[in-house]
Amino acid sequence: MTRRSLVANLAAQLVTEGHDVRLIDRRPKARQMLSPGFPGAFHVGNGFSRAVLEAAGIVHADAFVAVTSGDNGNIVSARTAKDTYRVPIVLASIQDPHRADVCRELGIPTISSVRLTGRQVTEFDVDGEIRVVEITRAGRSLLPAHGVLAESGDLVTFSVTATALGRLGGFLDKELGT
Repeated sequence: MTRRSLVANLAAQLVTEGHDVRLIDRRPKARQMLSPGFPGAFHVGNGFSRAVLEAAGIVHADAFVAVTSGDNGNIVSARTAKDTYRVPIVLASIQDPHRADVCRELGIPTISSVRLTGRQVTEFDVDGEIRVVEITRAGRSLLPAHGVLAESGDLVTFSVTATALGRLGGFLDKELGT
């Protein structure tokens, strides 16, 4: 599963939960990843372009999540949403720990991947706050399902509300013994 298909699955789930979802992607073909009846909006362009952000309705956004494959673009997009448009909840997907530190210094919570083993992946979910959204195993992406155990070498990706970041951090510290 690619990052774009993961984002498409997450967008569909958020719509199902009643959220107004708007996606921005530089590639027009990325729209094809969404289900044919997807009720959210899709905008073609760069996620840190003010014109594109405004066309997508950022001035009315309650939350903004930057989840491209590039840390730098995610930082710029998230900072623009937070500082320019004063979006209340802003998250950025960051893989490099040094860049994650920069985000935290800017007051932007980060989404990253942490290695975990030995538990059912659905045990990590907390309704409305924390959700496992992907398991990468042996280079293949899997959607979390009831009964699926985290295995040694799995990469588990979480989606977390801003208010639950501390809770997840404490949980991971305990699980990882850090």
